[in-house]
Amino acid sequence: MRRDKNIMSSQAITEDEAALYDRQIRLWGLDAQKRMRASDVLVIGVNGLTGEVMKNIVLAGINSLTILDDAEVTEDHLSAMFVVSSDHLGKKVAEASLNAIRRLNPLVKVTADVSSVKDKDAEFFKQFHIVCMSSVDITLLTRVNDICREHKVKFFCGSVFGFYGFMFSDLGTHEYAEEIKVSKSDTSNGPTAAKQRRLNSSNSKPETETVTVKNTSHFESFKSTLSVDWSTLTPKQLKKTSHIYFITRSLLEFSTKSGHKPKMGDIDKLLAQCTETMTNLKLDPSLLLDKFTPSMACTPEMSPVCAVIGGVLGQEILKAVSQKDAPHNNYFLFNPENNAGIVETIHSKAFLPPAKKSTVVEELIL
Repeated sequence: MRRDKNIMSSQAITEDEAALYDRQIRLWGLDAQKRMRASDVLVIGVNGLTGEVMKNIVLAGINSLTILDDAEVTEDHLSAMFVVSSDHLGKKVAEASLNAIRRLNPLVKVTADVSSVKDKDAEFFKQFHIVCMSSVDITLLTRVNDICREHKVKFFCGSVFGFYGFMFSDLGTHEYAEEIKVSKSDTSNGPTAAKQRRLNSSNSKPETETVTVKNTSHFESFKSTLSVDWSTLTPKQLKKTSHIYFITRSLLEFSTKSGHKPKMGDIDKLLAQCTETMTNLKLDPSLLLDKFTPSMACTPEMSPVCAVIGGVLGQEILKAVSQKDAPHNNYFLFNPENNAGIVETIHSKAFLPPAKKSTVVEELIL
């Protein structure tokens, strides 16, 4: 069944829901909560990162969550996951995680699908408003993203490599509302406004008001971000791009080729992949190798990193379905060297989005 991609429910919030979601309704409004309540989310791949994502979006009050994973629980799953335990070893991880996720919010419908994502066609993905995928297979990520993009399903993906991690989003053409502070003179006309502008010009703190504006952001596909011609950038332009992006790119390419994330025994192969990746991008490998500590990427998922990236990824999903606040466009990267997050906008040369336009839809005077 195809879902309404506008994610808006005309059904009233029940008393139980109003009590449960009271704090967040006050925070982002009833309409935003109703959009969340009407949204259907697919999470592909169960691990420490997606465990955090599922926790955050289920607590927020989405309509339904489908967990897709054909893998069985292994020791690796236990390193950073709270949704499964050693009692689940050998069982299907999607089914094993159900009880822990359902207990977070009984009002959300949570189901498991233990088939392979490789066997799913476009009709399957069209059921959902949001697809969130954790995979290290570039080919598979590209295929699912292309399907979602064609059918206007908002797509997110991410992964954690030891202390490193990333998330990517493709929301297509995404409309959202955000509150900004502006000078009152900027939204007024006439003699009174002119007088106010003269007063403000001599006042260090001009009178302001909060307005809600409607904006539009345009996103590029995952595949397109991989086709950027980095050789055309000047050294100054290149310096503005974090080396963490190129580390992430190398980690993904290594994992795609080997079929698994790097382990301690793979350090030499990983360094060779870093050199190959940078060479293919027509960049100096030293830009990456001089700043990369490969052993930090060759451990199992680290719980704190999963919590940070999972928190950001969950927040971005909620922003997308609620259409509140500006989204990250389009990569969020975690830098373990200084424990900081970085938002990078990676666009191919062929991607030329329309100019950003803002429309005032509501004025809230402070």
